[in-house]
Amino acid sequence: MFCVPSAEFGAIMNITKGGLVLFSANSNSSCMELSKRIAERLGVEMGKVQVYQEPNRETRVQIQESVRGKDVFIIQTVSKDVNTTIMELLIMVYACKTSCAKSIIGVVPYFPYSKQCKMRKRGSIVSKLLASMMCKAGLTHLITMDLHQKEIQGFFNIPVDNLRASPFLLQYIQEEIPDYRNAVIVAKSPASAKRAQSFAERLRLGIAVIHGEAQDAESDMVDGRHSPPTAKYVAAIHPSLEIPMLIPKEKPPITVVGDVGGRIAIIVDDIIDDVDSFLAAAETLKERGAYKIFVMATHGLLSSDAPRLIEESAIDEVVVTNTIPHEIQKLQCPKIKTVDISMILSEAIRRIHNGESMSYLFRNIGVDD
Repeated sequence: MFCVPSAEFGAIMNITKGGLVLFSANSNSSCMELSKRIAERLGVEMGKVQVYQEPNRETRVQIQESVRGKDVFIIQTVSKDVNTTIMELLIMVYACKTSCAKSIIGVVPYFPYSKQCKMRKRGSIVSKLLASMMCKAGLTHLITMDLHQKEIQGFFNIPVDNLRASPFLLQYIQEEIPDYRNAVIVAKSPASAKRAQSFAERLRLGIAVIHGEAQDAESDMVDGRHSPPTAKYVAAIHPSLEIPMLIPKEKPPITVVGDVGGRIAIIVDDIIDDVDSFLAAAETLKERGAYKIFVMATHGLLSSDAPRLIEESAIDEVVVTNTIPHEIQKLQCPKIKTVDISMILSEAIRRIHNGESMSYLFRNIGVDD
């Protein structure tokens, strides 16, 4: 695992005042690795707590030490069973609240349901619901990392520190990719162009953006017949009022804006889960002449057959942080590499507990980072 060394961080990491309690809310032992790393860096022992599932699948939390008047930090990494993970966190937060903890700070490196942060048709904004549930349970502060949309911070009525993993990923590029100067930063869609631009500007590299989508075969295309025929106008409440229909969007064929020929292509994004779009982007980049392809992301969900698909693809390496445990996926696919971000989470915990400014952790961080 790649870890960013820092003498400045290391010199201050073990300086914490009394009254700090560190809990892991996971009943899944594979999810506790990050908690152990944070505790080791802070020089404290993990708090004594039992989190387990009853035979009827209910979650049970039993805190086994006093938290009265203390700053409680609850670390929760998301497992494959997302809904159980959420209930573990909520129940533990509420247990600490009813046990008279001074403050309850959630350390949730990957915020679940973050992709459901916008209204779509008759759906709901689930991340807003989850934020309300956390606040209602008793959370007083949240530490997270690279929210899918920064506007999610506004769903909370408590302080939210949205840390960034980009310094760690940038250092990985500089230290682990020998000829990175011959690289180009790639956005696999226009939506991720700002993130790619930020990486490119910091590394003094060029940028490329993939736009469009693969076209269907001719036999699959619409031949102009509709049943019923498309209407130019939609019937309105008042017969004299006609509302024009919005013309549907149509993506053009795939194009790459920028030169990737004979270069290393580094695709950057915040989440890699369903890898189909990354595989399609890699194939396009190979066709345009890129000779090596890296994928860099903060959160490696890597669901379903993602490890197998990555192993069989044109992608040379996938680099993600340990905000989500993925040891099993690494065994299935040697191309997956991990960057440790426990250092910045530990420092955030230390600063909040000691009442110090958090601005040091956001140095040179722009709006688009």
